[in-house]
Amino acid sequence: MKTKVEICHIDSNRCVVRVSGFDGERDLGSALGEGADAEEAEDRARQRLEERNLKGRVSSEPKRNPQPAIKQQGDPQVQPAKPAKDPGSRETNPANTASPIPFQNNEAQAVSTPEPSEAPTDPEDWSEELTAIDLQLKRIGWTRDQEKIYLERAYGHGSRHKLTRYSDLVSFLNKLKSIETGADASSSPTPLRRSDLIAQGDEMLTTLKWDQERAKTFLQSKLGASSRQQLSDEQLFEFNMLLEEQLITAIPQEN
Repeated sequence: MKTKVEICHIDSNRCVVRVSGFDGERDLGSALGEGADAEEAEDRARQRLEERNLKGRVSSEPKRNPQPAIKQQGDPQVQPAKPAKDPGSRETNPANTASPIPFQNNEAQAVSTPEPSEAPTDPEDWSEELTAIDLQLKRIGWTRDQEKIYLERAYGHGSRHKLTRYSDLVSFLNKLKSIETGADASSSPTPLRRSDLIAQGDEMLTTLKWDQERAKTFLQSKLGASSRQQLSDEQLFEFNMLLEEQLITAIPQEN
């Protein structure tokens, strides 16, 4: 299995990475890992991904039909007796064999149900957030060049005007609020990439075949929120870790 490692978050206390697996051109999914450093976080993410794929291979093994055991060579009277003597019983058998069909249809409906969209309707005016960012930068004592250094570390480009997602702008602002005055822009903790966390959560919800109602119920029971929009970056990361646990434990139950 070939892997691709992406650093989602790193600071002096911890590192969060995302490991994506590939078998040739086949996508094996991805997993998050958290550790004191990048190596530990990568090992944990790789272990979670391998564990999930191992259970997936076990669950996908075809079941063996015990057909030879059903056929009895020593009792030739059994085969003609059922259709000849009791035609009424043959009418009830189709009803019994048809009983799993509604369950399969329900399952198919669950798959086709659109996954919950957590992308909020972005406000048209971001001026309030941009003003708040300027105030935070002034409090910390960063110049434009220092802001550029930080943005390049956090988002891969040096201008806040290239933050095209409102959630990323808010994430940037929230992280600035936690940075101490006089902190070094080249080593200050960067925000988790919220858009990446949302995308990974969507991927896992699709794999779990959860509809919007089930995902909402799970979110409420675990974190007390009705939408991922209400979660902080840290809580969103925690929610994804909970989904990964559900994914790992749910795979064997598909047998």
